[in-house]
Amino acid sequence: MRRAVPNALEWNYDMPDNSKTIMEIFTDFVCPWCYLASAVVEKVEQSHDIEVHWSPFPLHPDTPEEGLELASFLGPNLDAVHERLYALMDGLGLEHSDRSKTYNSRLAQELGMWADTKPNGRALHRELYRTYFLRGENLAQKAVLLAAVERAGLDVAEAEKVLDERSYSDQVDAAWRRARQMQITGVPSFIAGNYLTTGFHPADELEKFIEYVESQQARA
Repeated sequence: MRRAVPNALEWNYDMPDNSKTIMEIFTDFVCPWCYLASAVVEKVEQSHDIEVHWSPFPLHPDTPEEGLELASFLGPNLDAVHERLYALMDGLGLEHSDRSKTYNSRLAQELGMWADTKPNGRALHRELYRTYFLRGENLAQKAVLLAAVERAGLDVAEAEKVLDERSYSDQVDAAWRRARQMQITGVPSFIAGNYLTTGFHPADELEKFIEYVESQQARA
């Protein structure tokens, strides 16, 4: 379902000089639907001229450093949910393993915003998802995050400084506030033009959303 979001385009991004559609996507590295969406977006980018910006969202911001059992959220439905998710991940070619816990992703989000300033920053986004969904590792641990940075081919020493100094904490806070202002309560959430749609969408559905936004922009 899509809905209008007043002033959604009041971002801190430089607007392009061409007619390329900008899409902001709110996600969390411990959200399985966001992991799925990351693969769908890459497919859609191959057929649509869009500019994508990834923004962090606090899915479970109060999760302690040691993590929480997924069963505490899903109870007896855990196996059925995993079965459905893993089938979708297999269909999109996403690697995964069985998980029993979720972890605090705040530091990973700060590191993701740092990576977005780098030419190949999306490689770290992919690796952070894989760190959790394939490796099952704790994204709240500094050593785990720096290992992901190394696998992504980014500067480990610079990343360590970012984590130690919390250099991107204010930027993450700002993104969380923007999500609240737009009344976003779940992820993934996609914003293009002044329209928002929330939840996992297969590629054809996401393409329809983009095409709808483009048609509205053309009429403006």
